Amino acid sequence: MTGEQVRWTTEQVLALAPDAASQRAGQKLGSPGTWSGTGRRGTALWGLCKGSGKTPYRTAVDLTEVGTVGFTCSCPSRKFPCKHGLGLLLVRSGDTDGTLVPEADEAPEWAQKWLDGRRRRAEKTAAPEPRAQPKDEAAARRRAERRASRVGEGAQELTRRLTDAVESGLAGAEHSGYQAWEHTAARMVDAQAPGLAARAGELGAVIGSGRGWPSAALAEMSLLHLLLRGLERVEELPPPLAATVRSRVGFSSETAAVVAEARQEGSLVRDHWLVVGSERATGGRVATRSTWLLGRESARWALVLDFTAPGTTGEAPMPVGASFEAEVAFHPGAAPLRVTVAERHGAPVPESPVPTGGAVGDALAAFGSAVAADPWVDAWPALLSSVVPVHAPAGDGDEGGGGAGGWQLADAAGGAAVPVKADESVLWRLLALSGGAPVTVFGRLGVTGFVPRTVWDAGRAVAL
Repeated sequence: MTGEQVRWTTEQVLALAPDAASQRAGQKLGSPGTWSGTGRRGTALWGLCKGSGKTPYRTAVDLTEVGTVGFTCSCPSRKFPCKHGLGLLLVRSGDTDGTLVPEADEAPEWAQKWLDGRRRRAEKTAAPEPRAQPKDEAAARRRAERRASRVGEGAQELTRRLTDAVESGLAGAEHSGYQAWEHTAARMVDAQAPGLAARAGELGAVIGSGRGWPSAALAEMSLLHLLLRGLERVEELPPPLAATVRSRVGFSSETAAVVAEARQEGSLVRDHWLVVGSERATGGRVATRSTWLLGRESARWALVLDFTAPGTTGEAPMPVGASFEAEVAFHPGAAPLRVTVAERHGAPVPESPVPTGGAVGDALAAFGSAVAADPWVDAWPALLSSVVPVHAPAGDGDEGGGGAGGWQLADAAGGAAVPVKADESVLWRLLALSGGAPVTVFGRLGVTGFVPRTVWDAGRAVAL
């Protein structure tokens, strides 16, 4: 077993938790008194955690790579990582003198068996794949044509629905309510156009939703109309914009194909990527974890998406504040952001220096450029340096924006400011960490304001 084990910070460990309940449960198990038989060797650590039964739970963690942290536990939990894995890492994070999780000559048999299996799977994955059998190109082409036909029929139906809604007026749309658009969204799912289904559902949620909804509804209708027209003339569009339209409609690119094409074209981007933010959302039956990266040399933004189906665990999230060197392949689009990690190089760094961001005005300009390239962009990553949370004068802040009130992030040196869109718990944590002093903050900048995700406090990344 090789490799050097580096202690993670408490914030980085808690960022691995699948939900807030797991964070709280993991923190309760983060004291040495609940553990026995702890040890570490190389990149692995293990321990026994006392549970409600006679037999303690066996827990082990493998920190081989930032993005592929491995966990195993004999507890029945289906969460990944479970509270015991989080608790063990928290004990290790507080092990300043190396006595809580001591160095060992060898791992116990049960832990070593799991580690050996993990190494074998990693080697098998890294080995060259056997030559694939020739694909039935004709059958694949027929399937693609059938789907394109279904999507086209769905788009025509949605166009008629949108035209009827505009001709009948917004009062008629409000009378129809959300259910009519919910039915339309379901029809788009049947047409194998999940992107159109999502936008139809969003439009239904806006109609009659509160003060100012007519303007918001018209904006959504306009974007949906533009997307439908783009799909209608997709063959005439420049390739990057055509790829964006197809993606927005719901034609996804296979990650393996994206990487293979990037290798062939020589367009892989190698850089030291800093993990600046992470977010987990559940839509329907699939959970999506979004991880935002910032290239140290290229200064490019990148977004890694990890989709987890029910009953599966997926990969452990990359801890915020960590960095790693890797080649990534950008998915095609007019404003490319999503990437697939093609190959990692060297050992990851669990904690990196505070990144250098820009002023609010720079972030607004970057968001504007992204929207100019891709009109359906609703938010863009932004790293703000030397900004201070301030309370805006009456009438200048957010009216009912999820508890954020009139708070803004303003350039400490004077200049621009942007409204903060966050619930009260996130807002107050941001205010407490700032203490009125300038801070560096990462978040998503959209038309309604800035959603903070990470703040750097005393040189350490803290997830909000």
